[in-house]
Amino acid sequence: MPELPEVEVVRRGLHAAVTGGVVRSVEVRDERALKRHVGPALDFVDRLEGEVLGEARRRGKFLWVPMSGGAALVAHLGMSGQLLARPVGAVDERQLRVRIRLERGGADRELRFIDQRLFGSLAIDRLCVAGDDDVLPTQVAHIARDPLDPLFDEPAVIDRMRASTRGVKSVLLDQGIVSGVGNIYADEALWRARLHWARPAASISRAKVWELLGHVRDVFLDALAEGGTSFDALYVNVNGESGYFSRSLRAYGRAGEPCERCGTPIRREPFANRSSYRCPRCQRLR
Repeated sequence: MPELPEVEVVRRGLHAAVTGGVVRSVEVRDERALKRHVGPALDFVDRLEGEVLGEARRRGKFLWVPMSGGAALVAHLGMSGQLLARPVGAVDERQLRVRIRLERGGADRELRFIDQRLFGSLAIDRLCVAGDDDVLPTQVAHIARDPLDPLFDEPAVIDRMRASTRGVKSVLLDQGIVSGVGNIYADEALWRARLHWARPAASISRAKVWELLGHVRDVFLDALAEGGTSFDALYVNVNGESGYFSRSLRAYGRAGEPCERCGTPIRREPFANRSSYRCPRCQRLR
């Protein structure tokens, strides 16, 4: 699933491609791509056509584009969702679900939502004022800020993490505490912090949790610099290009390969119907 760096790469591409664009037409080719939209496909089309799109925004793994009418076009990429900016007349992708035709700068262009596995979705949602006076779509209001957000309250997040007896990786993946972290970047940050994924967060010192959040921020920035992580064609930016941070991963997906610190083979372990990767020497369960 795309995590914060991948979603932020897409947001930046959308910012350049759609800001100020006028929606001329909308074609819903598969209504399953609107599972988060409250109402039928015709309602989605009616509410979007004629709108002027604002600057793309992000909270955690959610994207949205404010509209001139006071609502927002919200996107969640799920496992394999893609938002592509294409010239009018370009060959349709096999898994094209929604086509949005825009007029921007005197020229027409298409914003296409492609989703192979249909876990992602688009929706029109109203905006609301969240607890910290931020204006968010209602579907996003429960999502916490992420470590790259200028208003990320690190002391408060540390307190919430240390109040939990769950394993530290489970806490990192809780989008209501800290957003944007998924399986890949949790494993990478825990490797950098030398922490076992199952260690109860409450047992970790305040200084160590502060260090861990710093590693989360750093791994996000490193991944952004390389366009995100692509293992296959399911994640691409708005121009259809893959990221290459997968070449820089030090834990995730490296089972059996030597740890870059100590040479011990990286171990793959079951975690919540997924997998965790760690160095059994550097990341012992204390």
